[in-house]
Amino acid sequence: MSYSILFIAGKRRHVVAAVASLMLMLLTAAATAQPIVYPAKGQNQGQQEQDQFSCYSWAKQQTGFDPTVAPQTTAAPPPARGGVVPGAAKGATIGAIGGAIGGNAGKGAAIGATTGAVFGGMRRAQSEQQRAAYAQQQNAQYEQARSSYNRAFAACMEGRGYTVK
Repeated sequence: MSYSILFIAGKRRHVVAAVASLMLMLLTAAATAQPIVYPAKGQNQGQQEQDQFSCYSWAKQQTGFDPTVAPQTTAAPPPARGGVVPGAAKGATIGAIGGAIGGNAGKGAAIGATTGAVFGGMRRAQSEQQRAAYAQQQNAQYEQARSSYNRAFAACMEGRGYTVK
């Protein structure tokens, strides 16, 4: 029993770490995803800044994405209620009742506690996996919107004589 509880608890830590990593990647992507622009036709710094602002405005209008705004994440689904300890308590109660009927409430409570702990831990782990999947979906949506904006910005800048990478 203790091994399975430790396994579930360890798995939950990995899921929480995965969610934190995804959020860090999202914030890092926001800071580093700006295209590099080279004035291929000898445009001066002032002209380049003016063209970049014009293309920023146009790409934002075309895509609905604004790279100057921090990514907005909606709240993830709430975590599942319960877990190892509450599951064990519920299982022990049910097991004690069943054991009392069978003549051994203590044994029934022990079996119920073990079963409840395992199922409670599994429910918690599943909830954490769902939260990680939700964070990954949020990141994918952001990256898709950012990519569309970058393509529009690059098309505008290239049309004005710049090389964009």
